[in-house]
Amino acid sequence: MPELPEVEVVRRGLERWVAGRTIEDVEVLHPRAVRRHPAGGVDFAARLRGETVGVPQRRGKYLWLPLAGRDLSVLGHLGMSGQLLVQPADAPDEKHLRIRVRFDDAAGTELRFVDQRTFGGLSLHDNTPDGLPDVIAHIARDPLDPLFDEAAYHLALRAKRSTVKRALLDQSLISGVGNIYADEALWRARLHYERPTATLTRPRSGELLGHVRDVMNAALAVGGTSFDSLYVNVNGESGYFDRSLDAYGREDEPCRRCGTPMRRRPWMNRSSYFCPRCQRPPRVVS
Repeated sequence: MPELPEVEVVRRGLERWVAGRTIEDVEVLHPRAVRRHPAGGVDFAARLRGETVGVPQRRGKYLWLPLAGRDLSVLGHLGMSGQLLVQPADAPDEKHLRIRVRFDDAAGTELRFVDQRTFGGLSLHDNTPDGLPDVIAHIARDPLDPLFDEAAYHLALRAKRSTVKRALLDQSLISGVGNIYADEALWRARLHYERPTATLTRPRSGELLGHVRDVMNAALAVGGTSFDSLYVNVNGESGYFDRSLDAYGREDEPCRRCGTPMRRRPWMNRSSYFCPRCQRPPRVVS
């Protein structure tokens, strides 16, 4: 599933190509693509006709298109394979095209939602006073947000009485961090994924947060992480950060810091990648 850097790359593309354009028509080609819009595809399309798209926004992994002058937004759920593509209007339809948005201008491009696995979709929601779609009002700010409160995060982290990787993936504490970037930040911080959060001092949690920001900014600089053709930006291009990963996906390869073979362990229906020497597991207290 896309994490913060991948979603931010898409958001920037939409800001460039879609912001300020007025919607002429919407075509819903698969009902699952609007299943989070209870009134259905016909209502979804009708309510968007004539609306103008504002500046696309993001919080963590969540992306939305505000409607200018309205307290409404179109929330994009990318799921496992969702793509928001800006394509020439005369380009052939993608095999898994689910929603088409045409604009009332002469730019010659349209917005397409393509989703092979149909786990994602678009939906229309009321905004909170802060401008967020109401269904994601509970999502915490992400570490690249200028208003992210580091002191409050540290207190919440220690109070959580969890382990550090679980806390990094808890979207009510900090948003946008997923499995890949959690493993990368923990490797950089030399922290084992099962380290109890209660043992993290304020300087240590601040150091970890710095590594989270660094790895995300590094991924942003090269367009995010793509392991297959399912994650692409609005132009259909893949990201290249997978070539720079230090931990994730590197089982049995030498640690780039000490040379010890990297390990992989099953973790919450996923995998955790770590260096057994640089990231020693916490001692078990009997």
